[in-house]
Amino acid sequence: MSAARSWRRLAVEEAEPGLLIVRFNRPEVRNAIDTATMEDLRELFGPLAFTPGGLRCIVLTGTGDKAFCAGGDLKERQGMSDEEWRLQHAIAEESAYAVLNSSVPVIAAVNGAAFGGGCELALCCDFIYAASTASFALPEVTRGIMPGAGGTQNLPRAVGERRAKELLMTGRPFSAAEAERWGMVNEVCEPEGLMPRVMEVARTICANAPISVRQIRKAVHQGLQTDLTTGLLLEVQAYERTIPTEDRREGVRAFNERRRPVFQGR
Repeated sequence: MSAARSWRRLAVEEAEPGLLIVRFNRPEVRNAIDTATMEDLRELFGPLAFTPGGLRCIVLTGTGDKAFCAGGDLKERQGMSDEEWRLQHAIAEESAYAVLNSSVPVIAAVNGAAFGGGCELALCCDFIYAASTASFALPEVTRGIMPGAGGTQNLPRAVGERRAKELLMTGRPFSAAEAERWGMVNEVCEPEGLMPRVMEVARTICANAPISVRQIRKAVHQGLQTDLTTGLLLEVQAYERTIPTEDRREGVRAFNERRRPVFQGR
């Protein structure tokens, strides 16, 4: 289990069987992302695209109460050559895509500022819960660059093209309440209630049939990239994967025996 090893920039805890809490762990710099953070994310999430093992849900959040993740560490980037910048950014892309492509559901618990790459990583998660004190921004345009870890693609899919263009081209911060109103954030919680609420949702997901959950995620994620007819074909293919499973039989047995099902992920 990934929680058992030592990570340089992440705090990883298996809170319950199958439920992993992953925290950005640089509170002294508002959990800013340096190269080591990117490499940790890539190593942790990369294998989960195809080999999730016993994991059923992951919560991604930040250490402390000031920031989820303040974005890229610009102090580390100071003085980088073009080639060094390009190579580092390739690692950033790989880490973001690893989160995005995880077959295990990932919930972002945004406990503070989520700026730049931090906002992009939240958008790479399946859905977002945020503290009322949280704030978001994609300010790369104010630094002479642009979002490059999924921001220009995931944000418009969450809030619509026109709103996304405004936020991306101005770089202005926006609140958790605004993000919820626009459809980017699922729910806003008081700070002290954020993790209890997210853990409640995570436990609900963990109690459901993991193969079914993964197939739902796959059908929705891939289906949104294509037309309706193709998406319906993807849905049928995903559904077919659940038919021969022991979990499907257990679900029917439990219903008829009037008890809660115990799913094994097989």
